[in-house]
Amino acid sequence: MKYPLFGLFFSGALLTGGIAVAHHGWGSYDAGRLVSVTSNIQRANWENPHVTVVVSHENKNWDAVLAPPFRMSARGLNPDMLKPGTSVRVEGYPSTRTETEMRAERIVVDGKTYELR
Repeated sequence: MKYPLFGLFFSGALLTGGIAVAHHGWGSYDAGRLVSVTSNIQRANWENPHVTVVVSHENKNWDAVLAPPFRMSARGLNPDMLKPGTSVRVEGYPSTRTETEMRAERIVVDGKTYELR
């Protein structure tokens, strides 16, 4: 190979890109349809790879996939702010695979909006 470093870089980029796509899979959310849910949190899970909360919407419990814990903390959120019973507004895109799941773009807690992406 004439440019061995290019081959090494290209191989690494493919491998890293494949891992990122496999992890996130954001293509399975309908980015053309924004959903807004205002509800009390039913359940919350603050752990990697993403924080999740369960909220009620149209008589169903929705799983809202938020940002990773490190990003939530960097945005000013912490686990105590997302306890069951806390009123929130979650805005995001619904899953095209799971009827009651959304990828959250932002969350409003105690009147303050937190951008998650």
